[in-house]
Amino acid sequence: MDREDVGQEDTGQEGGAAPEGAPASTGTADASEASAESAGAAESAEASAEKAPEVSEAQAELAAQRELRARIEARKAEKAGPVTSGTKLSGAAADLLAAVRAVEGGSASGGAFFAPAPEPPRPTRPTEATVRPAAPAAPVAPAAPTAGALAGVREVLARGGAPEALAGRVVGALGEQAAEALTEDPWRLLAVPGVRPEQADGFARALLGGACGPDDPRRAVALTVWLLDRAALQGHTALTVDEVAAGLARHQVPDPETAVDTAVSEGAVLLFQEEDEAPGEPEDDEEGETAAEDAGPDEGPAEPALLGLDRYALAEESLADGLARLVRTVAPREWDGGELERAVGGHGLVLHTGGEAARAEPLELAAAARERGLRVLVTVHDAERLTEEERASGTAVALAALLSGTAGPGRDEEGALALDLLVVLDAPQLDVETGAMLVEALPDGCRLLLSGDPEVLGAAGPGAVFADALAARVCPRVASRRPDPGPLGELVSGIGVGELNQVDAPGKEVVIVPVRDAGEAVHRTVQLVADSVPRAFGLAPEQTRVITVGHGGSAGTRALNTALKQRLNPGPGRFGGYDPGDRVAYAPVPGRTVTGTVLGADAEGLRVRTGDGEVLVPKERVESALRHGWALTAHQAAGGRWPAVVVVLPGDAAPGLSRPWVYTAFGRAERHLSVVHGVDQALPRSVAEVLAPARTTRLRPLLTALLAEPGEE
Repeated sequence: MDREDVGQEDTGQEGGAAPEGAPASTGTADASEASAESAGAAESAEASAEKAPEVSEAQAELAAQRELRARIEARKAEKAGPVTSGTKLSGAAADLLAAVRAVEGGSASGGAFFAPAPEPPRPTRPTEATVRPAAPAAPVAPAAPTAGALAGVREVLARGGAPEALAGRVVGALGEQAAEALTEDPWRLLAVPGVRPEQADGFARALLGGACGPDDPRRAVALTVWLLDRAALQGHTALTVDEVAAGLARHQVPDPETAVDTAVSEGAVLLFQEEDEAPGEPEDDEEGETAAEDAGPDEGPAEPALLGLDRYALAEESLADGLARLVRTVAPREWDGGELERAVGGHGLVLHTGGEAARAEPLELAAAARERGLRVLVTVHDAERLTEEERASGTAVALAALLSGTAGPGRDEEGALALDLLVVLDAPQLDVETGAMLVEALPDGCRLLLSGDPEVLGAAGPGAVFADALAARVCPRVASRRPDPGPLGELVSGIGVGELNQVDAPGKEVVIVPVRDAGEAVHRTVQLVADSVPRAFGLAPEQTRVITVGHGGSAGTRALNTALKQRLNPGPGRFGGYDPGDRVAYAPVPGRTVTGTVLGADAEGLRVRTGDGEVLVPKERVESALRHGWALTAHQAAGGRWPAVVVVLPGDAAPGLSRPWVYTAFGRAERHLSVVHGVDQALPRSVAEVLAPARTTRLRPLLTALLAEPGEE
């Protein structure tokens, strides 16, 4: 590898602090920063001062499990149950129901029903004429709060000593009745992103006065939910009871176990635990006696009890059920071709793993499936990775556009996508809620291929869909043998197995730029993007992306973007800090980042051109949802690829480095990689020794329970 001279440093590492009571994780950069900025130090409290009937842990667990299953069954019943009173019928079905009721009521004769029935039409594949346009499936932005709701919340906030500027966010989090909710339970202020426990405690003391004590059960419940919300920012869909109890103890809750019981009994969180097998009839044989003796009285459950929030529990249940439905409803077919094609022909769900070069294999499969007459679509995480041909033909679309209904096929009468095969690239970037939304939109009998590189950083949102599906071993898994080419491919492949190798780079594909401090790191990064890389490779500055460990610090994304803007697009920032031509990173929803370029602004907000097309960022969201985007974190960059990448590793970046982080950052480069290197031996050590902590989720055991063959674990 060549060496040049350049600058170094960064503070605020990507990933942020781990949630209280949760293992540190490499969750989302955006989410982690939000958690780091919104997490606060501790305060005190205990759960349960009232003389309410005592609820044991076992009773609470059973109640929570019953509540969860009831919700899931109700949700399924809405889809599969009988139509109530014909209210959902239309067309011929509604006419028939009306006629039957007329006969039953005596107002019409039944003879009309015995006329010869016309020959039923032949079933046909849905066409553009028979398929409805895809309805938006993505969450719809909430309506603007009413003036009355805002006024009420401002009054309560003022009484509690909180800034009235929070009113809009409070109504967004708690709804139109937010004022009443806060008056009744001041700790519900913790539901507002950015509010810390000590701030909620001060607000409660101002509102409640002497009635506010450390043993208030409302505080225990709110803190339990807050800890699980923080854990979700790190990628977890659940935490163990012990982790939550430890987090509560750090916030001076006197009796954390009782606090957890209170939160579960009130339905604020759900408790999950592997159930023991139902006891059968005792068998009088030696094997049964031996097994009973081997299972000693001290053996506990195989898995620890988990606590989770309703939204993620339902998403994981729905995703597991949906994947099982696809597996069971596909008619196996014998397809000629390679291993991947044969697997997809015979199964409803197939997992495909490999690096960048391996992306060609699912694309080849999709083309072959189209030749078989199937309705096939490929979806990618980042719209910028779509080719012009794919955009024009509609054979591949961005996942967000598919779910929102702005791209992709139409939907049938039941709301399912008109597809026979869906190929999902960049599958490791699927969070559990997006995965559930996607699978719910697929019709029975549709094949699903999830493809991606398991070594990259996981999804920005909670869940580990691809990793959990791989670990469950309930469907075919096809590993690509196609290596990534060239010096960059050799370097990244070595990182994947824990080795940071020096590679021959005769064409300056890889360049190391040693730096001494943060100021030099920023200076050399700007020099590389603006001068060196364009001169050596003929690339425009916008074709080079800078990747660093965190947002904060002297060489984080904020500092780097400030310096890059001054050099590449100087201006006064007259549109909320932005000028036309600025590169930006836009988060339309928490956990998802798209990059784009500012086009201009008007009274409604900032207009940005992204890979998904032109979008309008409302002026009230510019500050919270938009950043300059010449420099990104690795989590923001995951799923994207650029001709040239500059990875900035200042001295204080070492604690944020791990093998998946380095693999992801280095792997974003197509033609050239510059490493602004100031971490000395921390880089090879992190590649060799530091793995990303596993996320705590429930999808793997759910899939195993639904789909594992008898005898499989």
